[in-house]
Amino acid sequence: MAYELPPLPYDYAALEPFIDAETMHLHHDKHHQAYINNVNAALANHPDLAAKSADDLLRDLNAVPEDIRTTVRNNGGGHSNHSAFWLLMGKPGTPGIGGEPTGAIGKQISSDFGDFEAFKKTFNETTAKQFGSGWGWLVFTGGKLKVITTANQDSPLSHGLYPILGNDVWEHAYYLKYQNRRPEYLAAWWNVVNWAEVNKRFEKAKA
Repeated sequence: MAYELPPLPYDYAALEPFIDAETMHLHHDKHHQAYINNVNAALANHPDLAAKSADDLLRDLNAVPEDIRTTVRNNGGGHSNHSAFWLLMGKPGTPGIGGEPTGAIGKQISSDFGDFEAFKKTFNETTAKQFGSGWGWLVFTGGKLKVITTANQDSPLSHGLYPILGNDVWEHAYYLKYQNRRPEYLAAWWNVVNWAEVNKRFEKAKA
């Protein structure tokens, strides 16, 4: 069964002024759709693989035939990463969106990083240094939270890690508004983080 583009859980302008409507429109409708089109084409002759979720394919890339493995890694990764990314954001000013983290993830962040500001600094600095295109992630491993980056559309799932929080630092995610000012985008992005979704993913990561 072919993958389909999930609808945004808010309108294109919902993340203004931190992420502009035009970027959201292009990012969701064009870039994410392209990843879906490419992975669907790669899996067209492999109905057994197409029946699995993109996440399951990424967890076991070695089971994907070598001739389509890179395409699945890049484009299945793009589909998986973006499907999570849209849910990890919400309209600023809404309860649970932006501000200090709440619930279990807030306590774990304080335990592992000292406080939220120290965590943000670590996340922003680590992710800003990702060379070229990629993602910054928060994962839970060895009983602790850890900030990592991946290149291109590589997923933490392929490394046995479940992404709790992720920010896209491909230029298409921010260039129309922030140009080459990636650190400025990273700083602004915290205003749209959906902490309820982060907590939901944290519980799954701990299970």
